[in-house]
Amino acid sequence: MAKKIEGFNFEQRHGKARVRVARVWRSKEGRHFMVEWNVSISLLSDSIIAYVDDDNSDIVATDTIKNTVYAKAKECKEQLSVEEFAILLAKHFTSFYRQVTSAIVRIVEKPWERVSVDGQLHEHGFKLGSERHTTEVTVQKSGALQMTSGIEGLALLKTTKSGFEGFIRDKYTALPDTQERMLATEVTSTWRYSYESVFNLPQKPLYFTERYLAVKKVLMDTFFGPPKEGVYSASVQSTLYQMAKAVLGRFHDISLIHLKMPNIHFLPVNLSSKDKDIIVKFEDDVYLPTDEPHGSIEASLSRFWSRM
Repeated sequence: MAKKIEGFNFEQRHGKARVRVARVWRSKEGRHFMVEWNVSISLLSDSIIAYVDDDNSDIVATDTIKNTVYAKAKECKEQLSVEEFAILLAKHFTSFYRQVTSAIVRIVEKPWERVSVDGQLHEHGFKLGSERHTTEVTVQKSGALQMTSGIEGLALLKTTKSGFEGFIRDKYTALPDTQERMLATEVTSTWRYSYESVFNLPQKPLYFTERYLAVKKVLMDTFFGPPKEGVYSASVQSTLYQMAKAVLGRFHDISLIHLKMPNIHFLPVNLSSKDKDIIVKFEDDVYLPTDEPHGSIEASLSRFWSRM
């Protein structure tokens, strides 16, 4: 909330960004579990004297904020989700420091995946995957909560069952109509949970990790369709809407979902020369992959009672 200072409105926050921490848990049976998190924390407070009076007595040093991340990771004796760790940190800062009114914690989880050797899951071996699990929580001193989870870098592609036709044509239009093309995108998505307090969260261990995996599966299943016949996409816009609607239809504790889906083009290759009329004739087989420029499509879908 803005403070009035010397005839101005003044808002401030401070914190620590890009704190990298890894945590390993070892089961009694000898299996290891690990996560790697990139943590950013912002503290909102009533502390303005550091700005206007050169008085740092109300400031939580950003180095202290960094050290707290490692201390709290150490205290977590049982495996927990990235969302649970974010809430744990935010609750600490809002309860431990009198002047801190709210804490915003954003974490990106690096996608380490357990490897399989000779068809058997390895006890302590991991490889780096692709898409990243994200979360951002805001916790107020009262316990009020705003919480989102998300996914970054989910690369999806299908080689058929996609088209684009009937769009506006004018003197600048060169793109032909088509009912047969490749469809590729890299999904970035965030979804907001309906929980409004840290006191009414699900108590099941790793609940939000399971929910993340389930949402990812619904997004992918809707994009691809059934294994044999697939599903036709009339546009990236249409597919995005179906994906968003499927998530809200499946998970009733999600109130809003935002999807960003660039249209990453695979261009048909046709080659000819003066000496030889046709070098390569495109027959839905040879493409030029491109990543820029690309189409930019994003949208949000929410329940009527949700705040956009």
